[in-house]
Amino acid sequence: MSLRSNIPEISNFVFQHIDPTFSSRAQKMGGGFIVGGENYGQGSSREHAALAPKFLGVQAIIAKSFARIHLANLVNFGILPLTLSNKQEYDEIVQGDILKIDIRNFEELITMENITKKTKIYVDLKLSTREKAMLRIGGKLAAIRTKQIAH
Repeated sequence: MSLRSNIPEISNFVFQHIDPTFSSRAQKMGGGFIVGGENYGQGSSREHAALAPKFLGVQAIIAKSFARIHLANLVNFGILPLTLSNKQEYDEIVQGDILKIDIRNFEELITMENITKKTKIYVDLKLSTREKAMLRIGGKLAAIRTKQIAH
């Protein structure tokens, strides 16, 4: 609790219990993607669970499914929440794989390339038009800032 307002410091603890190297690797690589399982974000309704990965440069979470509140927080902070179309493909992605996603059009079905394995995996972007618009801008705060500048 003493670190609540210190985002750089709290970011050092992201996934500490399951992968103590995550934070340092994310910082070294300048971000990347997180691949998660079922109900990703369950129990992490606080905004820090999305804010700390955003600080580390995480651009997208690719999961089997998302906890509702956490998904909303990801959108708010400009992190793309993508759901695997075929949940069995989760096991085909391993740490260190180079993944490429072309999200310029924000289609509902997106092709993700696993450059390392030379395979394609389909992911879904099941968001409202409003949520997609917020993501294009960079999240809720960026959308509010853009709206204020326009007025």
